[in-house]
Formats: sequence, C-alpha cells, structure tokens
Amino acid sequence: MPSVPDLHRPAGPRTTPFGTQLAELIWVRSLTGTDHPFVEHIRTGRSVTFGALRRATSRWALLLEDLGVGLGDTVGIAVSDPVDFAMVFLGTMAAGRVAAPLDPSAPDAELEIVCGRVRPAVVLSDRPVPGGTGFDWVVLRPGSFELPDPDPSTAPALPPALGASAGSGWVAAARPGAGGLVLSTSGTTGAPKLIRLDERQLLHTAGSIAGHHHLSVADRGFSPLPLFHINGEVVGLLAALVAGSTLVLDDKFHRTRFWELMAAHRITWVNAVPAIIARLAPLRDGETVPADVRFVRSASAPLSAVTLQRFEDATGLPVIETYGMTEAGSQITANPLHGPRKPGSVGMPVGVDLRVVGDRVQIRGPGVITAYAGHGYEDRVDPDGWLDTGDLGHLDDDGYLFLVGRADDVINRGGEKILPREVEDVILADPDVRAVVVVGWDHQVLGRVPVAFLVAEGVAGDGDRQRAEAIVGRLQDRCASDLSRPKRPVAFHVVERLPAGTNGKIRRSQVGQDAAIYSLLVS
Repeated sequence: MPSVPDLHRPAGPRTTPFGTQLAELIWVRSLTGTDHPFVEHIRTGRSVTFGALRRATSRWALLLEDLGVGLGDTVGIAVSDPVDFAMVFLGTMAAGRVAAPLDPSAPDAELEIVCGRVRPAVVLSDRPVPGGTGFDWVVLRPGSFELPDPDPSTAPALPPALGASAGSGWVAAARPGAGGLVLSTSGTTGAPKLIRLDERQLLHTAGSIAGHHHLSVADRGFSPLPLFHINGEVVGLLAALVAGSTLVLDDKFHRTRFWELMAAHRITWVNAVPAIIARLAPLRDGETVPADVRFVRSASAPLSAVTLQRFEDATGLPVIETYGMTEAGSQITANPLHGPRKPGSVGMPVGVDLRVVGDRVQIRGPGVITAYAGHGYEDRVDPDGWLDTGDLGHLDDDGYLFLVGRADDVINRGGEKILPREVEDVILADPDVRAVVVVGWDHQVLGRVPVAFLVAEGVAGDGDRQRAEAIVGRLQDRCASDLSRPKRPVAFHVVERLPAGTNGKIRRSQVGQDAAIYSLLVS
C-alpha cells in the first residue's frame, strides 16, 4: 500500500492540469464566490466554500501525482462522509483523472469485485483496507479530504488556461477530457455494465439540469442520495457547481424532523426518489412545509401518479418527475418547472435527442455514451449513435414521454404481454399500500404469471395478519374491477420491506427471498 505524501509541504514546480474544463469552472467559481458555501453537511454543520474547493482541488492534483497516478488513470473512491467525498471526487476529475465512486459500506468481497471491473490505479478511502485486497489502498482520516493549502499565495490568481502566467511554476498539462467518471452499474435489470463518461459529457448534463430547474446562486438544494450513484454526483454536486449554488448533504434520508431541518437550512429544492416522496406524503402532527422550498425533484425509479398526487395534496409542493440513466450522465427527460406537468409522464427531453422506435426508447446526444467501457452490450448503440435504453414507452402529441416499464420486466403469460407497472399502479391506488412490485413467476402451463409483493400500512408482523388479510381482500376486488383476467396477480404477498438498492430502485431479482407476513394464492 502506498504511503500518503506530505500534504503540507511547499508546492514547487509541478504539472497541474488546469487545462481541464472542470478545473477552470472551479477556478471561476472561486473568483466569483470565494466565501460562498458550495457544500454543507446538514447534521454536522461542516461547510466548504468555493474558495476552499479551489484550494482542495489544487492539492489533490499534487497528491495524485505523488501517488504515481497518471493523467487519465482511474482512482477508486470509497468515502462515507458526503463532504469528504465531494472534495476527493471533484479533485480527482479536475486533476485529469477518472473517478470511480465505490459504495463505502459494501462488504470487502463486493468491493473487490467492483474494483476488478474498474481497475483503479489506487483507491482513496476513509475505511480500513479490506482484507486480502489486490489493489493499492490509501486510507485518509475523516475530515482531512479538503487538504487545505497552508500558503495559498503559492498558486496563481488564475489558472494558465484562463490567461494567467505560469511563472509560479504551475504548468497546464492535462489534455481536455482526460478527467471523467467510470461506474459499474448495479445489475438490477441484467448483468452489470461498465460506463465511462468524460468531464464534458458530465458538465453538459449538469448544465442542462441547472438550466431546466432554474438553479442560481441563491438556491440551496438538499440531497440525501448516495454520492456513489450518478444522480447524487451530477444532479447534486455538478449541477450546483455549474449554477454556483449551495448543496446541503446528508449521509442518508431521515424522516424525523425533515421539514424542520429544511426550514433551518433555508432549502429551496429537494433531490429525492419515489421512496422518499412516499414517506413524506402524509405530514405528521405539527409539521409545516417551509415557504422557501420551490419544488421536489423525483428520479431513479418510477413514481406512481397516486404517490405524486398524495404528496402534492399534503405539501402543496410541485413534484418534478424526471427520467435518467447512468449512460446519459443522469437526466434524460423532465417535466417543466413552469408549465404543464403531466402525472404519469417523465416529461420532455432536456439536452438530449430522444425517439421511440416501436415501443423502445432510444437516445443520443452530447451527454450520452457512444459505447460501453467493458465488453458486452455492443448491440445497444447503433451506427448512428442511438442508444437503446431498454425502457418501453410512448410520446404524446406534446412530446411528453410516458414510460410503461423495462423490456426485461415484461411478463409473458401464455402469449399475453403484461407490463408490471400497469398492475402496480392499480394496487398503489389503495391508501394502505405503501409500496408494491409485481414480478413474473414460472408457471408449468402459462410460462410466467404475475405475482404481487407489497408493503402495507400497519402490517409489520404475525400479529397484523388480520389487517393484512383485509387489505389483500380489497386489492383482489380492485384488480378484478380494473384489470383484465390475465393481468390480475395470481398471488399477493405482504412483506415487511421490499429489497431496494441505495438509489431506491427495487431489486426485482431479490423479490420474494424473505418470508412473507401474509400470503394469499388466488388461483
């Protein structure tokens, strides 16, 4: 394991990548808002200004050079503190290296597998070295990731790429686009994919998000989403950087005192997923929604029209439903902030070309990959650059996209094609259903049949079986009324929770592995 260089020695003549687009943006933000907070931790109160961010990124360039990490090399990042993560993530990419965010809470074996896919030159972390790892692992103590420069006068007032002289010994040497991001997808809908995005693709998408949501220096966003996923990185960190605004972070979502904390930190928008929106929908006794909050953004998983309506009725806040994927640097479509928002629709394309061929959604554009970084999936991008997303949907006459499901999730029941989302929306209409997923199970005669797994309000154990039975009885009646016979679930299973990833997506392959509190076989 390499040793950590001296972080506080004077900076002599070095090769520092001020030629990267991200580095230039950070410098501009440090000049126009030196003392303006960039990221804050909602619980610890720790804050990093744009000026401190500029100094930190300069020091990260030196550290990576001392570690022998070359331009374009990959740096694994397994950091749990969100402010620390922001510093090393941005510092790595601004230094012309490729960031590979890793789940810091993952078991050692899982980290080893993911590192085997992304092949980092070094891993920077605030957790102990995994046992038996075959990768260089540098452990830095929590809170040290800002790497403050003890003598800021050693750096120029402007990076050479913006017109300053290099007389102080700093040399602009990074090739444009050398910095970027590589992610190994979770594989919730198939085998994991390796996706690489360069800084220009990432900043294009971040700029589209900031513009579409009208983000400005006056905004203070809140994001409790994991920063090792594309949403937290681009919709959160990079969009805030582009806009010159502040992003308030948390380690994870906490329902307790949520609206109180939004008021205390003067939050103007919230970056959320459907699971969070569903938990916030019923206001608790004494809760009020702060007047400063302009909207709540929903992404990462389908949001049912029922959940959206419940939330908006309870809070009075608009939900901006969006659609995105890692391959596009996050956002693909979004409902307008000012204009018609269509429940059930993920909105219109933003900064990307989109078409529907047959029923399959395809995209291309400046923020979209043209090929996967690893082997496999070569057929997903055609010669004209159109990426097949694997999602099914249609465009209405106004250009709004309506998604109906994933191609991989379609249930073929004796030749009848069933879209799980259509069945799920009917079940979610029951006010006592908190969450549901419909999956296909093997059937000896019909091939596959729909089975529903749901979380019900007030059902948490064997003592609640009578309540569960009543809820499932209502659902049977509702499905019989609203769905044709082939689409009706052949079984209902009430469970304590549904298996989900850290980004809120249900892991369909794991559904049904836990024992159900209550089950009913219909046929």
